[in-house]
Amino acid sequence: MLSLRKGLRERGVDARLFASRASLVEGEFAADYGCYGSTGRFQVISETLNVSAWWNLRRVLKTFRPDVVHVRMFLWQLSPSILPLLREYPCIYQTATYKSICPIGTKLLPEGRDCPYQPGAVCLKQGCVTPQTWVFRMLQRQLFLRSKGVFHAVVALNHKMKSTLEEAGMSSVQVIHNGVPEREMRPPLPEMPVVAYAGRFTREKGIDVLLRALMEIKNKIPEFRLLLAGLGPEREFLLALANQLGLGDSLVVLGHVSREDLDREFEKAWVQVVPSLWSEPFGNVATEAMVRGTAVVASATGGLAEIVADGETGLLVPPGSVQALGAALQRLLCDKQLAERFGSAGHTRALTEFSESRCLDRFVELYAKLASQGMPARAPV
Repeated sequence: MLSLRKGLRERGVDARLFASRASLVEGEFAADYGCYGSTGRFQVISETLNVSAWWNLRRVLKTFRPDVVHVRMFLWQLSPSILPLLREYPCIYQTATYKSICPIGTKLLPEGRDCPYQPGAVCLKQGCVTPQTWVFRMLQRQLFLRSKGVFHAVVALNHKMKSTLEEAGMSSVQVIHNGVPEREMRPPLPEMPVVAYAGRFTREKGIDVLLRALMEIKNKIPEFRLLLAGLGPEREFLLALANQLGLGDSLVVLGHVSREDLDREFEKAWVQVVPSLWSEPFGNVATEAMVRGTAVVASATGGLAEIVADGETGLLVPPGSVQALGAALQRLLCDKQLAERFGSAGHTRALTEFSESRCLDRFVELYAKLASQGMPARAPV
């Protein structure tokens, strides 16, 4: 959203960002307007009914009256309480997770299977939510369903997500991929093979699958480096697992780093791995790797299956398969020329298909269409 705001402003559009002050990573608050938010025990309450979000957004809209409102990720912090305030504006809902149709946002059951159910008592029965949070999750859903008619357009990040949303009852969903900043191709690869991972340290990201896959092929590729960048609740468990599997000497843990530092460290990577177990709505790390010129091995699920051209810019493997992931990694880590070729093709594909300017063009076109129509018919979501 910061990238989108920057691009719009460079085109002369007065674009402003309203967000909660909650953050998983410490840093400067970059939005134009803010409200209360929480990433702790009170988040389940504030994401259901955030009075601060309603009050502050109401005050903002009295002075800044936008031609179009672009809403994204509001069900994690701002809550459905903001929606009645938007009834007199043309509105876009860009759904970047499955939160609108799944209380936890992943459409994934605890054992790793895709969830086939509609939200309700089954969420509690399957163990996706606790009894303490279930009431709030269901209340949030009812408040969303009551006010979701404010949206005139719905945007998904990939075609699989579009299908899932439509199967759950949303209509007229269109696809606009996330954009990645354009950059030059990285330098030639070093002699030692390097594997990279960037993302949250959570179960659905499949980092344990990556560690077990590397353990399987370690004897065939004895000398390599594994770069891990990110934070998350499973960090300590996964680092302990890496040591248990005998990968400790190969491991370099970067933690949370800036985009610039990440690019500099990951320029050494022969391959970047995105081993997600859930249907990633997009997978920004994959396009970021490709535009850098890094081959990608990713799970053939969600947006990743649309980003990575299998056998051209990288390799796609079944999610959760240690054997398939190990075979893909072995193929690339034993063939530097193949890694270079995939990386070069990925760089070209990222600039052509997934650039920030292409994403911005698509949204500007949608904004202009809605603004020119004034108050168009609302999407039957």
